[in-house]
Amino acid sequence: MSKKEENRSRKGWKRYLPIVIALCFVAGGALLVVKKKSTDTAQQSSVQTLPELGMFDRNKRCAVPPKFLREKGVSQPVLIDLSQKKYTGVALLYGRNFSQVYHPVQWERFGHLGTYAADDQGNLFLVPMPFISIRPTTFALQKNIYKIDTTTGKLSIFMRLDDVYPSANNPYGINSIVYDCDDKTLWVSAIDESDYTHQKGVIYHIDPQDRSVIGKIEGVDALSLALIHTDTGKYLLVGSARENALYRYRLSSTSEAQGPFVVLQIPAAEERIRKIRIVGKSTLELQTIPFSYALIARSVDKDRRIYRAAWDSFSKTWKIGEKR
Repeated sequence: MSKKEENRSRKGWKRYLPIVIALCFVAGGALLVVKKKSTDTAQQSSVQTLPELGMFDRNKRCAVPPKFLREKGVSQPVLIDLSQKKYTGVALLYGRNFSQVYHPVQWERFGHLGTYAADDQGNLFLVPMPFISIRPTTFALQKNIYKIDTTTGKLSIFMRLDDVYPSANNPYGINSIVYDCDDKTLWVSAIDESDYTHQKGVIYHIDPQDRSVIGKIEGVDALSLALIHTDTGKYLLVGSARENALYRYRLSSTSEAQGPFVVLQIPAAEERIRKIRIVGKSTLELQTIPFSYALIARSVDKDRRIYRAAWDSFSKTWKIGEKR
C-alpha cells in the first residue's frame, strides 16, 4: 500500500494486573486475574484496517524477577497488585491462593501507581496514576518515573521529567511505560498538556543508563504502550486516550518512529485501551476503561472490559470479541 493510501486511511479514522512472575515478568499494570476458562462472547465485531502490522506471535520476554524477592522469602509465583483497592502504591501477592502480601510501608510514599515495566536485571520501573482526589503533592508526583531496585527492593524516584506539567484541569502526567528488550531503553508517555479539544501528549524514548531523553514522539495522547515484532518489522503500539483506537508506529533500526497508522478500533466508542497484551499468534488482548482526562475513581474497576482481537489473514480483518 502506498504512503498516500496509508495517510488517507489514517485521516479517515482520525474522526473519531494479573501479572504473574514465574521466572519472568509480563508487562502490565493493575491486578487482573486471568481465568483459565474464560471465553469470548458470541458477539463479534470485524474492523477493516491496514494489514501492514503483519503476522506475529507472543514476544520473547527478557524481564526477570527482582533479586530481593528470594531474600525476603517471597516465593513464586507472584502477582503485582497496582489496583489501589487495598494497598497504596504497589503490593506483591504470593503463596497459596496469593493470600500472603509483601508491602513495605515505604512503597506508599509516592501515592498511587498505575503501570510498570520490568527490565532484564529485575528492576521495576513504575509510573503514577492519580485517583479520586487531588492532594498538594499530586501534580509533582505525576512528573516522575519510579523504580524498585532489584537488589534492595527500595522504591525511589528514578527520573523526573521537568517539562511535564499536570494541573487541576488535567491531573495526568506520565501515565504509561514499556521496556525495550532489544536496546534496553524505556518508552514512556505523558498527556499533561492535553485537554478535550487539543492533543498535546508526548511519548518519550529514554536511555535508563544515563537517564536521558534520546527521542520524542509529539502530538499523541497515549493511554497505553506495547512493543511488538511482526514479520514486517518492529512496532510501538499505542492505545489512544482520545479515541477507541489502537495505533502503531514503525520503529527503524535507529528506533525512529514512523506513523501513526491505525491498527484497529474497539466496538465501544466511549472506551479507551488501558492495557495491551500479546497473547498468541496474531492475537491481542485489550483491557479498556472509560476515560475523559478526569480523575479515575476506584469504582472504574467494574467498568473495565477485556477484548480479544485476532487477525484473520483470509478476510484481512480483525475479529474482535469481548471476553466474559
